[in-house]
Amino acid sequence: MKPLSQGMLKPHMPVAARPRKRAATLHCWLCVVVSGMLAMILFSAVAQADWPEFRGPDGQGHATGAVPLQWDESTNIKWKQALPGVAWSSPVIVNGRIYLTTAVAQPTEGDDKKTTLVDLGVLCLDEATGNVLWEKNILQHTADVEIHKKNSHASPTPIIEGDALYVHFGSNGTARLKLNGDIVWTAKLDYAPQHGNGGSPAIAGDVLVICCDGTDVQYVVGMEKATGKVRWKRTRETEPSKGFSFCTPLVLTINGRPQAVCPGSDVVSAYDPATGDEIWKVRYEGGFSVTPRPVYGNGLVYVCTGFMKPILLAIDPTGTGDVTESHVKWKTDRQVPHSPSLLLVDKLLFFVSDKGIARCVDAVTGEEHWEERLGGNFSASPILAGGRVYFQDEEGTATVVAASPKYEVLAKNQLSKDERTFASYAVDGDALFLRSEKHLYRIEGAK
Repeated sequence: MKPLSQGMLKPHMPVAARPRKRAATLHCWLCVVVSGMLAMILFSAVAQADWPEFRGPDGQGHATGAVPLQWDESTNIKWKQALPGVAWSSPVIVNGRIYLTTAVAQPTEGDDKKTTLVDLGVLCLDEATGNVLWEKNILQHTADVEIHKKNSHASPTPIIEGDALYVHFGSNGTARLKLNGDIVWTAKLDYAPQHGNGGSPAIAGDVLVICCDGTDVQYVVGMEKATGKVRWKRTRETEPSKGFSFCTPLVLTINGRPQAVCPGSDVVSAYDPATGDEIWKVRYEGGFSVTPRPVYGNGLVYVCTGFMKPILLAIDPTGTGDVTESHVKWKTDRQVPHSPSLLLVDKLLFFVSDKGIARCVDAVTGEEHWEERLGGNFSASPILAGGRVYFQDEEGTATVVAASPKYEVLAKNQLSKDERTFASYAVDGDALFLRSEKHLYRIEGAK
């Protein structure tokens, strides 16, 4: 295979990058002890601030830092790094390193026509400077797949646990790497994708839980983290008119028992991640292309049902079996997103439709607090940071509102409209990371 970048990633120092300061040498035993204690505290804080998977440490879009309120192409941009290929996976960040997947097309000559191979790989960047530390091809896409204009061959977000980096490219394959880029294993799951790939893996104990919802078959697997072997596989007991979906599981512990909540076409099911046994399910006939990741709080799981007319369901996850009629506590079909995930802040539930209308409702009852048009179209999922909700549209405009039952716009921020912005944010400390069509931004500065 050719290098990921084909020469695109030349040595580059992004704007305003500053070297890290080294700690001063200490000259007394007491100072060494105190310094060690402080280092442990600081390391703990950094570890808690890492962003190791899609939607952050809790998988629900909650950041611990206070990122900037305002920015543009010349304000509060610490660095901006060019990226090869086309990919909509979010960055993940651990211990000062940023990891991204990407898909780079490689034109080749066929027997009588041009065909296209796509190299699927990983980039590692230095968080402080944006410099590319290493790049590696992992897999290659060779079959024809109809790619939707809002998708790519590298849309699932990686996930990191300890020294293991897991990357997923849908039916093209899954891989475990070390954080230095060494490949530990690769594996393949067979199903026919539609419009590319989307859902990211979730970690539950010693397995990766992955939703495999294609046009031909729909199932969920528990893949062993150590080996890449499938420990269990559960076919969804549905017959959807359109089976493809792109959802990321949410792993919870309910009444002392872990469960992986896995929305798909026509149904959301919760599985025991150790065995794959189905714990409960809720049916919604006609829902397909389900993308938003569930969120959990107030004793309820909040799930969106996908195209054509999405419904937001608030489900009590303590039941067993088919709980469609007994455990759905409330529902709404007003401005429910097809693509962006929900954001739960205590008893407030925020969401934005793909067409740019945002709502805030009471998470316990479903009663509306406000509904407002933000403008633009949306694919990225919102986040909470510093008591504010950050919405990112598809053309570089971020709308920041108060995390409040009263609608209050705090800022509108515009990056270049020449690049699409479909990927969801990542956060580390007080820095916000935004992947555009061709660049990765580190946004940091005045709060």
